Amino acid sequence: METSDQLNTSQVEDSQLQLQSSNCCSTKDTIIDENFLQLDDSTKLIGVQVILILAYSTIILFGVIGNSLVIYVVFKFKNLQTVTSFFIVNLAVSDLLVNTLCLPFTLIYTLYGEWKFGQVLCFMLPYAQGVAVHVSTITLNVIALDRHRSIVYHMETKMSKNTCALVIAITWAVSALLASPLAIFREYGTLDFPPNESIQVCTEEWPGSSMNGSIYSISAILIQYGLPLMVTSVAYIRIWNKLKNHMTCTGRNVRNQRREKTTKMLLLMVVVFAVSWLPFHAFQLAVDIDSTLSYMKDFKLLFTVFHIMAMCSTFVNPILYGWMNKNYRKAFLSVFNCYQPKVRLRGCKGRDRQKNEEEVYTDSKSTKV
Repeated sequence: METSDQLNTSQVEDSQLQLQSSNCCSTKDTIIDENFLQLDDSTKLIGVQVILILAYSTIILFGVIGNSLVIYVVFKFKNLQTVTSFFIVNLAVSDLLVNTLCLPFTLIYTLYGEWKFGQVLCFMLPYAQGVAVHVSTITLNVIALDRHRSIVYHMETKMSKNTCALVIAITWAVSALLASPLAIFREYGTLDFPPNESIQVCTEEWPGSSMNGSIYSISAILIQYGLPLMVTSVAYIRIWNKLKNHMTCTGRNVRNQRREKTTKMLLLMVVVFAVSWLPFHAFQLAVDIDSTLSYMKDFKLLFTVFHIMAMCSTFVNPILYGWMNKNYRKAFLSVFNCYQPKVRLRGCKGRDRQKNEEEVYTDSKSTKV
């Protein structure tokens, strides 16, 4: 490789994989010739493109609305402002960034097969996407460890809001550091095809051996998926056993029932994370180990399908809050002016709206998240 204006076809494939992943950190050191570019690509079919547009648009729509709603209700209702809720808001912010900074650009790149966003965004977008994904996984761990601390070790002293803010700041700082190679080792340029065709590409460019890219990619999978899943699994297994034993001895009082419901909700969040991301990470790991898989028919379509499955996790969490937590459910309905107990469902206005907000506040007072 001489300059960024002369990129080989291996880098073209690298850039395709990077922009389709949620954090643009996949690196495939494969030798791709012109025959590869002539492989069947089902993503170019009109029917497939329509399905992809609908799938990505649905995830973006539900993700933006759901996560924005979570952020709004936590800051609107004072007694929803618990430490756990602040961590949930942090998770919602990171998912919102994925919805806005990853999915639209991934969809456009998938449809066109070319980087159309210029040199500046070539460096900024993959980095921002990587930060957002790391924040999501670290926050899930922080929530699990905080619940583990308070339930398993009977620490009644709750984490202060200042400490919570510090933990969130550290989460973003660590995420920025972990994602930094995505901005540092990157190259933007033009790939020329005979006779007179060219495309713009945005690809990773690792110094020294090309094995460095694969090492980073595998490490990212372990940090983003393997380690977080192990930590949260151990934490929630211990929490569940502790609650089960405690309820056997003391009975199912209101406090124990509240803790059990909250733990179920948080545990289900981890299950959704594990199930939705497993196919994507497994496929990416397989390609890192055996680069010849990139010659597989409909490789790009298969990769995109797994990516869509992973991205579903960005809008499911708000649905879980509304389904499994009474306070979030009432807060959500209050925002849409549709919650009127013992009254016909009409637009909630004036005094009725105030009554609903006060009820959410009162219920929150007795049932913390």
